[in-house]
Amino acid sequence: MAPSVDFSKSVGFDLGDQPVSWQKRDCLLYNVSLYPFSASSTSGGKPEEELNYLYEKSKAFRVIPSYPLVLPLKGATSEVNDFAQMVAGRGAVDGFPALDPNTIVHAEQSLELHAPIPTSSGDGWKLQKRVSAVHDKKSGLIMETEAKLVDPSGKLVATMIGSSFYRGGGQGTNFSKSIVSKPPTASPPKDRSPDYSQTTQTSGLQAVLYRLSGDYNPLHIDPSIGSRGGLGGVILHGLCSYGIAMRAILKSLDPQDGLADESGVELKSVSARFTSPVKPGDELRTDVWVIGEEGQGEKVLAFEQTVVATGKKSLGGGRAVVKAGKGKSKL
Repeated sequence: MAPSVDFSKSVGFDLGDQPVSWQKRDCLLYNVSLYPFSASSTSGGKPEEELNYLYEKSKAFRVIPSYPLVLPLKGATSEVNDFAQMVAGRGAVDGFPALDPNTIVHAEQSLELHAPIPTSSGDGWKLQKRVSAVHDKKSGLIMETEAKLVDPSGKLVATMIGSSFYRGGGQGTNFSKSIVSKPPTASPPKDRSPDYSQTTQTSGLQAVLYRLSGDYNPLHIDPSIGSRGGLGGVILHGLCSYGIAMRAILKSLDPQDGLADESGVELKSVSARFTSPVKPGDELRTDVWVIGEEGQGEKVLAFEQTVVATGKKSLGGGRAVVKAGKGKSKL
């Protein structure tokens, strides 16, 4: 362990405010990157008819609600950025070791929406970020970061907590501390089949397209990096498979979600663990169960995602709270 390592200084460390912005084109690009590239996929309808997500002049055009998750890496530009520079600030965290950013994989992610996400931000939006937890394990080192999306008036729009796992970065301290409460995860019922299932055939170019939303981690395009890390080459962004699951969650509550002039499904919160890598070209099956209700008309869902060819889960412990527009829930 390096002498400068002191995780008690890391937890709660203020990472500062990060300006962020986006335009309709960014929303379109993100939405398209989550769609199947094959007619063999099942989504309760024809994807090309979901104009609310694919056509900016649709009366109900909107971004798929998991979009804020791309902002910490996208920042305030639509230009290509350098992934190593975007995450370099983590090496400046008090008490935290400087580690190779190419060893990072996504471990968990949660999102709570407190207000709708506009399709164009304008200026003045920012992320207020801090280190919310550190867990030092034999298998690696986990840093959790809380990011609050705030509009120009100071209104809180979204809260995100992401866990980054540094493969081989463990320092041998067994330190573990968190200062925030994350949205809970959930387990699917063992005694019944899913209430809804959707398969998505990803493409070999899925990661190439998704990275244009702002995550330029070379792990997702340069096969030599994944090979050196024991991953067998390029893997799909965890947040891409997460967004694919988001589409299934919305469809599970309302099969008409995304169709022109439909009001769509409102996301309240979502959380899940990344349990195994996905390769571009894998077929993914997202299974959804209704496990309860909250508030007025809000459904609590459990979900998980599986790589069809191998049977391995790519997302586990998934939990979402959603509400269908105009009482259109089919679950």
